[in-house]
Amino acid sequence: MASAELIRRLEATIDTIPDFPIPDILFRDISPVFLQPDLYQDVVADLARFSRGQVDVVCGIESRGYLFGIAIAVALNLPFVLIRKAGKLPPPTIREDYALEYGTAAIEMKTNAIQPGQRVLIHDDLLATGGTTEAAARLVARQGAKAVQFSFLIGLSALNGRERLRPFNADVYELLQY
Repeated sequence: MASAELIRRLEATIDTIPDFPIPDILFRDISPVFLQPDLYQDVVADLARFSRGQVDVVCGIESRGYLFGIAIAVALNLPFVLIRKAGKLPPPTIREDYALEYGTAAIEMKTNAIQPGQRVLIHDDLLATGGTTEAAARLVARQGAKAVQFSFLIGLSALNGRERLRPFNADVYELLQY
């Protein structure tokens, strides 16, 4: 969906930091995108095109999913719902625990932030193993809505995150793939 020119501009802008935050990790630093308002606007427009007319609400996963997720919601004139680490939202909330490589984590969202039957886009900056996004989709489902789309600025193909999202039968969009 993204033009070759947009992909080229993003690849030239996003930094790759080796061994951060731990050895053998290649960290994709998206922060230079925010230094170029025109590039940021073009990315938001591209991500919004993917979802226009397909969703009723946008959810963003803490914290980097907010950086583009809110702008996508505004571009689509749709509500934006926060999905946060456990304990960060005031009640009432619902919680979803999920497994990490070494341990567990939990995310929450406000109850009644989305309504039964709504079609939901879940956005995050990066798709790696898919565990957090899968948990977010389960939160959405527990409120009677359906995650019909997932969007990411970056997808890390080797980590097979798309496989974890396959059971949701939703469209997945990664602007860049590594």
